[in-house]
Amino acid sequence: MSKATSIEELIERAVSAREQAYAPYSNYKVGCALQMADGTVFTGANVENASYSLCICAERTAIATAVSQGHREIAAIVVVTQSSPPAAPCGACRQSINEFCSNPSKLQVVLVNGDGERRDLGFHLLFPEGFRGSDL
Repeated sequence: MSKATSIEELIERAVSAREQAYAPYSNYKVGCALQMADGTVFTGANVENASYSLCICAERTAIATAVSQGHREIAAIVVVTQSSPPAAPCGACRQSINEFCSNPSKLQVVLVNGDGERRDLGFHLLFPEGFRGSDL
C-alpha cells in the first residue's frame, strides 16, 4: 500500500459506508472499504431490491466503483457487518475479490462488527484454490 491508510481508517470508512446501505427487506446492513495497490480507497454498501436476486453486496459495489475508475489490484479489504462473529464475504464476493487480487496470500481481509469484534486473515484462507482467468 503506497499511500499508507491504516486498517483503523479503513474500518472507519467501512462503518460510514454501512450507514448508507439500502436494506429495507433484510435490515442487514453491510459496509466495505477496500484499498487498492496505489493507495486509493473505495467504499461500498449493500443495495437490496424487492427482487432479491438483483441485490448487490457492499464488496461488489466497492469493487465495481474501483474498476470503473481504472483500478485493478486490491491491497486490503475491510467488511463491516452486524453479525457475531463478523461475517465473511459471500461466495460471489469472494470470486469478485479474487478477480482483482494477484496474490491471495498477501491480501489482508479484516472482518468487523459494531460490537468491536474483529477477525484478520489472509484472503487465501477465505477462498482457497479460487477460480482464475488462467483456468479458462
